[in-house]
Amino acid sequence: MEDSLRNQYAHVPERISGLVDLAYNLWWSWNPEVRALFKQVNPQAWKESIHNPVRMLREIPIEFLKRAAENPAYLRRYDIVMRRFRKYLNATGTWFSEQYPGHRSLSVAYFSAEYGLHHSLPIYAGGLGFLAGDHLKEASDLGLPMVAIGFMYSQGYLHQQINPDGWQEDITEPLDHDMAPLTRVLDSAGEDLVVQVPHIDPPIYVAVWKVEVGRIPLYLLDTDIPCNEPGNRGISSRLYTGDLEQRLRQEIVLGIGGRKVLHALGIEYAAVHLNEGHPAFALLERVRERVERGMEFDEALEQVRATSVFTSHTPVPAGHDVFPIDLIDRYFKAYYPALGIDRKEFLQLGVHPQLPNSGFNMTAFALRASEHHNGVSRTHGSVTRQMWRCLWPGTPEATVPIDHVTNGVHVPTWLNHRMRDLYDRHIGSTCPNWLTEHDEPAVWELIDEIPDAELWYLHTWLKAKLFNRIREQERARWAVRRGGGTPHPAVGGAFLNPSALTIGFARRFSTYKRAYLIFEDLERLKRILNNRWYPVQIIFAGKAHPADNEGKRVLQQIYRYTQQPEFGGRIAFVEDYNEKVAQYLVHGVDVWLNNPLPPMEASGTSGMKASLNGVLNLSILDGWWIEGYNGRNGWAFGSEAPAYPGRDAADAAAIYDLLEKEVVPLYYNRSIDDVPHGWVKMMKESIKSNGPRFSARRMVKEYVTRYYPSLLKAADAGYVRIPGEAEPRAPAWEPRAQGKAREESD
Repeated sequence: MEDSLRNQYAHVPERISGLVDLAYNLWWSWNPEVRALFKQVNPQAWKESIHNPVRMLREIPIEFLKRAAENPAYLRRYDIVMRRFRKYLNATGTWFSEQYPGHRSLSVAYFSAEYGLHHSLPIYAGGLGFLAGDHLKEASDLGLPMVAIGFMYSQGYLHQQINPDGWQEDITEPLDHDMAPLTRVLDSAGEDLVVQVPHIDPPIYVAVWKVEVGRIPLYLLDTDIPCNEPGNRGISSRLYTGDLEQRLRQEIVLGIGGRKVLHALGIEYAAVHLNEGHPAFALLERVRERVERGMEFDEALEQVRATSVFTSHTPVPAGHDVFPIDLIDRYFKAYYPALGIDRKEFLQLGVHPQLPNSGFNMTAFALRASEHHNGVSRTHGSVTRQMWRCLWPGTPEATVPIDHVTNGVHVPTWLNHRMRDLYDRHIGSTCPNWLTEHDEPAVWELIDEIPDAELWYLHTWLKAKLFNRIREQERARWAVRRGGGTPHPAVGGAFLNPSALTIGFARRFSTYKRAYLIFEDLERLKRILNNRWYPVQIIFAGKAHPADNEGKRVLQQIYRYTQQPEFGGRIAFVEDYNEKVAQYLVHGVDVWLNNPLPPMEASGTSGMKASLNGVLNLSILDGWWIEGYNGRNGWAFGSEAPAYPGRDAADAAAIYDLLEKEVVPLYYNRSIDDVPHGWVKMMKESIKSNGPRFSARRMVKEYVTRYYPSLLKAADAGYVRIPGEAEPRAPAWEPRAQGKAREESD
């Protein structure tokens, strides 16, 4: 613990001062025994902090801490957790160190515009951020040498409030840095580290915050500092602003500024992984540094290209940033000569061959400036090759150099802790290290040994917990609003029945997600929901982008449906969807509904999280479900073909047919013990077929074995020494399993 931090927590007894170290490392967020350690100090304090140990330690009365420090039973648990924590941070005996011995630390720099790590640090908007957060957590668990760069969005998290007429209002909540698991980065004089973004006029400066994600340091850039001009202070205030100039400035700061921060910190790395095109200017800065040290532009670009990987997440053309040339000129006029090329050559780096006058395309630039490219599912890889084959004219589509690594989710984060205990009892008796080996399919075959009744009753408990959470949230909102403007009780789920088949639909309200689809035939839907003997209910949650009025209109219509008596109170909308609400939903609903317009779903990790907890997917054949569906682990409908006349009606009819003929009958087919054994059989199949294949462990290992070795070997091939990037060395990336590993030599 740093002295400055220790002084802030002088009230924490020395005997349990390690709680502060734990609070400031997000390792606690995916280890239930660590969270229990905070909860055991005082359950009410833990609840009121909204499961944020930093806030809890700042606000809790000191007598509770003293009581814990004098409790022998508590101290035994504390000592065990602290011993595990220190051993974990030591980073020996990890998968990476065993497979790739002799490799020096911090070799890959991971850049992303957002990270979904925990709701106590709201620097995310949706799936892209949680994918990045899960990537860091898994990299930490595997011992992968990595450092990450992102943004500190001080004003960026938007809460959702629904007006009485159903229109979404966006409420900004400033981030209280003192209550979040992050610390300021200081310079050698003990002052806040401030770094200037190079060759950008007018000058932009960034301060730096650090987040510990297990073994992985994440550095967040912050422009809201006094030395910046007023217009520049707001660059890092909000995620995904609709202002094109502000968006460009953000991406300059994230990429070029992020690279400069790593340089200033003296952090060594030899390769870059870009999560989407937003931080692609980091590659530009790596080129500029080499040119500054005497290398020709083409050689520098080739070297940077060979040591970079780019992951694209969106098949939606509008999701790729394109900046007008006049804006590029305004901010890069001093940068052109620093690269040793002229304006025309620079602009050519971002030209879309089929839209040459559209502006500077960040995805086109990222693809040109990196050697390795991938989509995030098999289908998305194919779609991305179709979208960007124009960059490789004359190359057959099948051989366009864009591959895929299907996304996965961080199992320790998204697996409910009680479900994990159940797996421990039944899988762990045969395979004690099952959680360490959870990407091995054979481990999950042991799911079949769980008694049906145990799995079912735990699921019903999680379902009841979801409903309690929904009702408590509505009670709290009613209290805050003091009853004024409170919507009909059916809206927030007050009439939901824990015994009824419950469908969950929770995601961003973009129009291509088609949240409206199940309402295509209102009369048929009413019959399904209001079946006297086999009732069905639907829980909706999600936010529309602040600038997406079409998405807001879809949300508004669904909100209005929740208030219509003819639906019998069987449709609910959970306001202010966030990571914590997502946890309850993917743990507690019976069916996860997903019906985007193909091929617009790049991956769809929420369905993976649901399946991990035994929730069955009812999904269109798009994204990950094409790979995950096996005919026994859920339901699929629709073709992979893109939009065509009558598509919505056909897909909605397919959903209704599946509900009426398969889903509902299977759910309500109970034996004498009131357990739907056929349903539980499908739950088990979903868990064991999807758990290992769609885990972040499988995903990160795939990145490591497929891309990272060639990135590092390209760096090892020799290049100009750039401060902050690793020195040339003998390759050490052949895995031990192949018998080719050799010790690092300088």
